[in-house]
Amino acid sequence: MKKTLLHIAKYYHPNEGGIETVTKYLAEGLSEYDNVVVCFSQDGHDSEEEINGVRVYRVAPLVKVASQDIALSYHKVLRGIIKDTHPDLLLLHCPNPFLYPITLHLKPKNAKLVLLWHSDILGKGLLYKMVSSMEHKLLKKADLILATSENYVHPSSPIYPFRDEVRIVQNGIIATDFVLKDGDDKRIEDIKKRFGNKKIVFYVGRHIPYKGIDLLLQAERKVKADCVFVIGGTGAVTEKLKAMTHSDRVVFIGRIPHDDMRCYYHAADVFGFASNTKQEAFGIALAEAMYCKCVPVTFTLVGSGVNWVSVKGETGEEVPLADVDAYAAAIDRLLADDRLRERYAEAGRKRVAELFTCDKSVEEARKAIRALLKQSD
Repeated sequence: MKKTLLHIAKYYHPNEGGIETVTKYLAEGLSEYDNVVVCFSQDGHDSEEEINGVRVYRVAPLVKVASQDIALSYHKVLRGIIKDTHPDLLLLHCPNPFLYPITLHLKPKNAKLVLLWHSDILGKGLLYKMVSSMEHKLLKKADLILATSENYVHPSSPIYPFRDEVRIVQNGIIATDFVLKDGDDKRIEDIKKRFGNKKIVFYVGRHIPYKGIDLLLQAERKVKADCVFVIGGTGAVTEKLKAMTHSDRVVFIGRIPHDDMRCYYHAADVFGFASNTKQEAFGIALAEAMYCKCVPVTFTLVGSGVNWVSVKGETGEEVPLADVDAYAAAIDRLLADDRLRERYAEAGRKRVAELFTCDKSVEEARKAIRALLKQSD
């Protein structure tokens, strides 16, 4: 009889995002378990459905505080799900501080608690002080902590004191989503034509402060090459970013349909990945771009997995944090040197294919969970 693995997540497919991607491929990939997901809804309604063999329960939030959804009904809903499914393992995707006390209170005595530590909580000031003691208690109670990179097990992280309980399960991309299909060559050509067949510096992702898009736009002013900056995605700071942009070579294109993403990556020459805090713990979009041979420029982020995904001088350029002059120079260097860019592109695709696919991630998670269960047998 299969054991039941209950994923406690923030959101779930078809909601898009790096954590959502990881949650989806783990829930579908760890098929030796009965996988159940409970998460917040984004349409204001509670729901229950089955997606690719995974039972998904969504809870409508009442309010959002500092990016954290709050639902007064969550305790009752989760208690009912646990009663119905009898989970052997609870996999809590962190950060999600509203759920820390609820999970600890409702965790069945015989169930194992696994934390998948996507990132630390940063930049929350007083709010973080209010939840830090509960976070520490959660970490103490965890049977296993999964970090997405070795770099993240750093003295600056709350997980560092518990490093003996930490296993590394690197994030991965769903590689099949980025393999070119029939007709994609024409679509890529059309994208290039849309931007005047100029070299493309591309960004895609949420428009939120730690993504550093403002720094990318500051660097654009200093880039000498004849190129275009294509900014995909939307978010809380989109209008602010547009307001600071006074160049006709910066184009905001909004949300990119999932099926178009690979074509944009393949059409672009440089990936402007300017995240500026370790809140960017890994960079799923970074790995996707590298797999599509779009060469990244990153900042040095101490304690983040970003500079493990892309290696300085091997798969892309890396410059000191917030140094927009160096960032612009790195873009110019790549756009001026096709051979350098091609060398980085080949090495980047190879690195992602070998280390950062969802299959690799699922296998590492499988090993870690098996070892945990074997300890209790």
